[in-house]
Amino acid sequence: MQKDLFLNRHIGPNSETEQKMLDSLGMDSLEQLIDETVPESIRLNAPLKIPSAISEQEYAKHIQELANNNKPFRSFIGQGYYSTYTPVVIQRNVFENPGWYTQYTPYQAEIAQGRLEALLNFQTMVSSLTGLPIANASLLDEGSAAAEAMIMGFNKVSRKAKNKTKFFVDANTLSQTIDVLKTRANPLGIELIIDAVESFTDDEDVFGMLLSYPNAQGEVVDWSEWVNARKEAQDYFMVMATDLLALTLLKSPGSMGVDCAIGNSQRFGVPLGYGGPHAAFFACTEGFKRSIPGRIIGVSKDRHDNTALRMALQTREQHIRRDKATSNICTAQALLAVMASCYAVYHGPEGLQGIAQEIHRKTQRLHAGLNNAGYSIINSQFFDTLSIVVEKDKLSALKARAAAHQINLFYKANEVRLSLDECTTEEELQHLAKIFECNIPEQMPKQPDLPGRSDDILDHEVFHQYRSETAMMRYLKRLENKDLSLMHSMIALGSCTMKLNAAIELQAVSLPAFNQVHPFVPSDQVDGYNQLIDHLAAYLNEITGFDATSFQPNSGAQGEYAGLLSIQAFHRANGESHRNIVLIPDSAHGTNPASAVMAGCQVVVIRCADNGDIDLEHLEDQAVLHSKNLSALMITYPSTHGVFERGVEKACAIIHKHGGQVYMDGANMNAQVGLTNPAKIGADVCHLNLHKTFAIPHGGGGPGVGPICLKAHLAPHLPGHVHFDVEGQESAVSAAPFGSASILLISYAYIRLLGHHGLKRSTELAILNANYIKYRLESHYKVLYTDDIHGHVAHELIIDFRPFKVLGIEVEDVAKRLIDYGFHAPTMSWPVVGTMMIEPTESETKEEIDAFCDALIAIKKEIDEIASGTMEVQQSMLKNAPHTIAELTSDTWQHYYSRQEAAWPMKDSSRKFWPSVGRVDNSFGDRNLVCTCPPMQDYMSES
Repeated sequence: MQKDLFLNRHIGPNSETEQKMLDSLGMDSLEQLIDETVPESIRLNAPLKIPSAISEQEYAKHIQELANNNKPFRSFIGQGYYSTYTPVVIQRNVFENPGWYTQYTPYQAEIAQGRLEALLNFQTMVSSLTGLPIANASLLDEGSAAAEAMIMGFNKVSRKAKNKTKFFVDANTLSQTIDVLKTRANPLGIELIIDAVESFTDDEDVFGMLLSYPNAQGEVVDWSEWVNARKEAQDYFMVMATDLLALTLLKSPGSMGVDCAIGNSQRFGVPLGYGGPHAAFFACTEGFKRSIPGRIIGVSKDRHDNTALRMALQTREQHIRRDKATSNICTAQALLAVMASCYAVYHGPEGLQGIAQEIHRKTQRLHAGLNNAGYSIINSQFFDTLSIVVEKDKLSALKARAAAHQINLFYKANEVRLSLDECTTEEELQHLAKIFECNIPEQMPKQPDLPGRSDDILDHEVFHQYRSETAMMRYLKRLENKDLSLMHSMIALGSCTMKLNAAIELQAVSLPAFNQVHPFVPSDQVDGYNQLIDHLAAYLNEITGFDATSFQPNSGAQGEYAGLLSIQAFHRANGESHRNIVLIPDSAHGTNPASAVMAGCQVVVIRCADNGDIDLEHLEDQAVLHSKNLSALMITYPSTHGVFERGVEKACAIIHKHGGQVYMDGANMNAQVGLTNPAKIGADVCHLNLHKTFAIPHGGGGPGVGPICLKAHLAPHLPGHVHFDVEGQESAVSAAPFGSASILLISYAYIRLLGHHGLKRSTELAILNANYIKYRLESHYKVLYTDDIHGHVAHELIIDFRPFKVLGIEVEDVAKRLIDYGFHAPTMSWPVVGTMMIEPTESETKEEIDAFCDALIAIKKEIDEIASGTMEVQQSMLKNAPHTIAELTSDTWQHYYSRQEAAWPMKDSSRKFWPSVGRVDNSFGDRNLVCTCPPMQDYMSES
């Protein structure tokens, strides 16, 4: 019996439709297309050394065996990560629901109102708990959020006072946060002062400081007077690292006078996952609303004057400013932020405070028992964490008792820390009592009063309406139904690779043996994770042709940053720290120059030729000019113009000749796997987007994973971690040692299920699908860039809408009209303004691709009607799109076209997707920035 291979379910076209597409292209075979598209000089001449494919049943058995190799210890380690209970209504309806996890970043707001509302809930939750008016829609992790806050303050202050280059950090801040701060501060010339707060003396060179509340030892300090005194002495930029659950009881950071509050929302129902992914939060005062990093969801209105949400453009993504950016943030942790916000909606303020109070009561009882047993406890005021001094001669026995009870604690010299959480049971308290050889009183003893809140929290209606599971389930479904995802149709976003995220690939992420693991557990407890990470690193090394891999970067942009840091560290190790010039083509993604600036480098832009390729003559001129100081070239391959450039090897050789390194952006790796690789092309390091090429879902705007792979000479300069000390490695780029470790399972599954043959075939079909779209559209639209020899594209293509601008038609009009046809628009106006970049991936069928092409061809006919004068542009369907069901069913219809033409332009009405709002007014939202939930009456008015 033939094995039911996953490959046949992953790839859209079958053998019959594949041949039809090849016939349309005039190709005798798929091999001919690949031979004509990919330059022969960079082709691999042997199959990938990766195991053959296994079936779904075999994989399910295999991954369970790996899971069983992780030891089921209970962790009370804390230090920013805590066990939490994910309400099953959220687990099944959000976390495990492709209607949520296969969405893309909400650039098309009209078909993204559900997740936009959930993210607005997140911002409202964060703003309420921190007591600060502005909050973004999440960042990558707590360490990164702290670094972003430091840099935001530095940029604002340094514009006025160039001497202010020092940043004070409370020594009792989480050690991984300090580690990331060190990494991010050094390239920008920021000097960190890490010391006890009580040792701080006012210094005119200090621009800001980071306080912790509670701190790493669990101490809770009311910083109000101290902050006010420092503000009066010198207007320091004040950041506070804090805990959202603690803030349900504690005085808010905003009420203490700080400028910014950061932290991790993980304990709001998001699994530990061996370190991630989790949604960090970031809140600040009004004065920073134009410079806050990441995305902000704002309230605006649609063309019918109904309330509508969208991403606020002016603060959406700093990287669009390229080398002028103050942050390289390009993504968020949207799916995890949605989960955290849903957790708050589900529990409401009373429920959250009840959870926090129960944790605190248990901690108080444990504190009393330890105190009665004679232990010296460092922190006198606490929420959930105790730091206990244990005599050195007794520490080994205590560790042995903890191991015997399968319990993990946090050890630092002769100090033992433990943190309780919402999952802590009475039985576990008694286990802790046995470990410390103490008795825990049943009644809560009198303790010093904490600096408690005097204000109400989460007072918006959304946090009070959904107490029953029926109500919560229906609310989540209403949100989901507003959003278009891969559940509905192809999302052909160029450079984003929206391929199948198969259920079998995601299944193991929900296994407790993987998602209930604390990131700082001893290595011998995670043999399953160790094997998975080692094997996945080996597979990625083979795929890229490189020698070493780090999984720590938790986004593509962080991968860029980590790769550039490795290059800079390599130059320093060779006594060439002056090498800081990075050459970047003007077609590069905005994160490339932004990451280079964040790494302390100077960007020199390289022109592109008329055919879209790098201008090799200009590249060589600049390499010669900057030869002494040349650090690197950053390139994307195939190019961001969707073509396999034939001069790429020469470009790499030019850089190496002048002592530089070549960094390859792995955004387009879906056109390389099995056919060529970065090492073969001439690169030294690349990052991979596992959320693109290797099937991790986009989650509506995160999570992402951006591991870096590099050659052996750069391997000593990979990022390290304070809890996994490796000699010679640099400090961390992310808070967790392996970044978003739990979703590495998805890419591991993808590779094992496809095997070496399936990986290569996926690449080939991605190229075929893109060239078939070119064939379908090129007689209707101009395809901007193709291969000079055969006229092919790689795995994506750019079509030009600029000729229609004279008619008053913008590319955005076409994007909104596509919604009426049931499709999400391709990538707009990048890398060329006024264009769309289309990437179908290998997972879409010919039927789906034809429907998409039919829609664009039909829209071209609508454009022709405007060009001929048959339809006035402002009265056209293009300008009024998308059309909502409310508009279609209203008593009045004032358009010159029919309701049928407006809402059912496609032949197949079964694929209709209704936007929940009309076209959103972006400029109104920019002029009136509101980033917390509006009153419920505003939502009610739209219906």
